[in-house]
Amino acid sequence: MEKEAPPQAPWRPAVPSPSPKHGQRHDTITGKPFEDVRQHYTLGKELGRGQFGVTYLCTENSTGLQYACKSISKRKLVSRGDKEDIKREIQIMQHLSGQSNVVEFKGAYEDKESVHVVMELCSGGELFDKITAQGHYSERAAASICRQIVKVVNTCHFMGVMHRDIKPENFLLSSKDDLGLLKATDFGLSVFIEEGKAYRDIVGSAYYIAPEVLRRSYGKEADIWSAGVVLYILLSGVPPFYAATVKGTFEAILQGHIDFESSPWPSISIGAKDLVRKMLTKDRNQRITSAHVLEHPWLKEGGDASDKPIDSAVVSRMKQFRAMNKLKKLALKVIAENLSEEEIRGLKTLFTNMDTDSSGTITCKELRTGLQRLGSKLTEAEVRQLMDAADVDGNGTIDYIEFITATMNRHKLERDELLYKAFQYFDKDGCGYITRDELETVMKEYGKGDEATIREIMSEVDTDHDGRINYEEFCTMMRSGTRPQSKLV
Repeated sequence: MEKEAPPQAPWRPAVPSPSPKHGQRHDTITGKPFEDVRQHYTLGKELGRGQFGVTYLCTENSTGLQYACKSISKRKLVSRGDKEDIKREIQIMQHLSGQSNVVEFKGAYEDKESVHVVMELCSGGELFDKITAQGHYSERAAASICRQIVKVVNTCHFMGVMHRDIKPENFLLSSKDDLGLLKATDFGLSVFIEEGKAYRDIVGSAYYIAPEVLRRSYGKEADIWSAGVVLYILLSGVPPFYAATVKGTFEAILQGHIDFESSPWPSISIGAKDLVRKMLTKDRNQRITSAHVLEHPWLKEGGDASDKPIDSAVVSRMKQFRAMNKLKKLALKVIAENLSEEEIRGLKTLFTNMDTDSSGTITCKELRTGLQRLGSKLTEAEVRQLMDAADVDGNGTIDYIEFITATMNRHKLERDELLYKAFQYFDKDGCGYITRDELETVMKEYGKGDEATIREIMSEVDTDHDGRINYEEFCTMMRSGTRPQSKLV
């Protein structure tokens, strides 16, 4: 079989130097003159929303071809670091563009208000959404998915880039075809690798972070760990390291115990388990490299991975894992809003001291500086997660209630009156059940009321399948850890 051509040799893109032509703005983020993206593209419906901006469907005026345009609001880029991050993300996308499993970069445009990044449109949606909609797949399909993710890691490392945020949400399917080509779409946390440098920033997403990242001394091997977590989820439906809180999850990662005893692991092949072990090796110096992952007998094209369907209960667990996290996050916010002044007095002071410009919101910079100044009991690792975990409405800042939600002690979830108040918030007509319409109303308030999410939540939390969520089902969901209570048989 003909070997795939290796990615192009590494290079480091030069920072664009301003040309003296008329209209050049020396203070632009991209280093290019202001240019209206609408001269080239017509922006259409919203496709998604993140910390700094909104992604729109867009159509190229000259060809009629469709692309995705990520519009980043400059007023949310409050620090020099934020602006440098956006500039670096654009450089890395340009650098990697042209590789088969990386979204194609079309161009970057900047005006007074925003930076617009135009890229290939991936119409197939999120990976897990496709798997759960399909309802079944095999070890061979899991191997194919993992192979594509590790190809991205291998390409990044070969071309001098560390991704730092490998997780399923950052990969989209290029088309609606059956589990087709995966494309890496988000390089917001990626950096150019400086040989010999130990990286110390704790970045990434809780379930996927490598132990050496939490210990603040890591390199590109951390990407392999994250890909190993994705493979574990593909084979079992849940993450290998989990807890009801971010802190608990980090403790589980540092302990590093991998469960291969619970279902479905006894029925998973020896080759698959061998690869998971090698990718989730705690010592990064002993961890398998991306090149060796691609040569592993179970993973490689035409390898040992079986065609036999994986237990369908794995797909069900994957749906629960996704759906419960979405509902639980909103319910915690409601609980935070109902805590008494006495219960949150310390947290209120903490918030006020961090909100140095008295705007009523905390930016990432204020959070970082405030916690350096105050002797907060929150670990640095938890703080690094706050912008991702606490920013429920996705506007790039943490408001007072979002801050309380993220920092309150989870033992308050044992208190029935708080859980009942949260339940009542969703149960708008007070009938004792959360109906599908009521759930949709609340989720839409937070921009999360899409059809697929509502359907997932109803089917996974409504365990007696009567088409509504009763109080007991709501409490079970809130008090459980990340892993759903139901056992695989």
